[in-house]
Amino acid sequence: MSPPACDTPESEWQDVGAADAFQEAEVREVELGSRKIAVSFKNGTFGVVSATCNHVGGPLAQGPLDGDYLVCPWHNWKFHRITGAGEPGYEDDQLSRYDFRIGDGRLWVRGRPAVLRHRKPQKGHPLARSVRREPGPIRVVGISTTAMDAATPRYSTSDALLEAALEHAGVACETKTIKLNDLKFSTCEGYYSKSAHACTWPCSITQMRPDDQLDRVYEALVHWADVVLISTPIRWGAASALYFKMAERLNCIQNQITIRNNILIRDKVAGFIITGGQDNIQAVAGQMMTFFSELGFSFPQFPYIAHSRGWTAEDMEQNVADVKNSRELRAGAAALVDRSVNLSRCLLSREGPMEHMARGGRKAHALDVEIAASHGAK
Repeated sequence: MSPPACDTPESEWQDVGAADAFQEAEVREVELGSRKIAVSFKNGTFGVVSATCNHVGGPLAQGPLDGDYLVCPWHNWKFHRITGAGEPGYEDDQLSRYDFRIGDGRLWVRGRPAVLRHRKPQKGHPLARSVRREPGPIRVVGISTTAMDAATPRYSTSDALLEAALEHAGVACETKTIKLNDLKFSTCEGYYSKSAHACTWPCSITQMRPDDQLDRVYEALVHWADVVLISTPIRWGAASALYFKMAERLNCIQNQITIRNNILIRDKVAGFIITGGQDNIQAVAGQMMTFFSELGFSFPQFPYIAHSRGWTAEDMEQNVADVKNSRELRAGAAALVDRSVNLSRCLLSREGPMEHMARGGRKAHALDVEIAASHGAK
């Protein structure tokens, strides 16, 4: 079999399959030598473009069609299935487009692109800069995970102890407070569940939505702070819903270790403040310590302070009064800061950053198959 007569050498054309078979599905992924192409058929017309998204290499042929636009299943970027151009407003983002012919009932695709891929120049995200500690005193950020009505705020025991800790730290350190309750940020959309490489740094949501305010947390944890103090109430034996909403969005920091061996958190210390009307302090602390250790944080000796009056103590007014009037808890908050800052000074006083060490019981997964595929799909 041979392709129909044309003005290009026969060796440049490849038979990719029966033309009728491609009409049975709107989009199919096909290997063209070392490349992957997306063959689409709609309204009686074929289109052949690269199957690799310009964003972070997502598999375009595995996503749906939106009209005549291929939609990347990773982050919803769109490209015209025939021309390869980006969606309106992003036409300069161009996929490779391939010539094709129908001959003897077969679909023939020319091996060399008729139009080459062109990525629209993108301004680098500020969070993507190299991680380098700027000179200056120890920097302590407090992150409150308490949810409440901002118009009529109640007294928060965890916030009160966090404020006491930061007030003490402010004598010798720079301090900053971030209240998650004041930020508008999206929940994690589970890009990692689509593909490990779909979870990016900075977070894909942060890159695509300038109004997503979790960038303040990323900036503080990765670039600004030496010490991070996280406060949470106990909610049914666990940390707050806002804490977990933040933690899920911090997966992008941990996933950089897994897929790129890129450790963003070095020589940083985390401590925790946990209060609640009901018990389960050690379980809450255990989850928080496990999670932040996976991000790369170190902990001082005795890394958390906590208060609870136990499972049977349902009189919340008394619980609030106990925290308000407790000098011991405020002294504990100050001592937690001192332990954390002292460890931070030790870590920062070393010659150079700590050398990379493999995670015990786990290893960075190179994802060779996906990496090779993305490199080949030009």
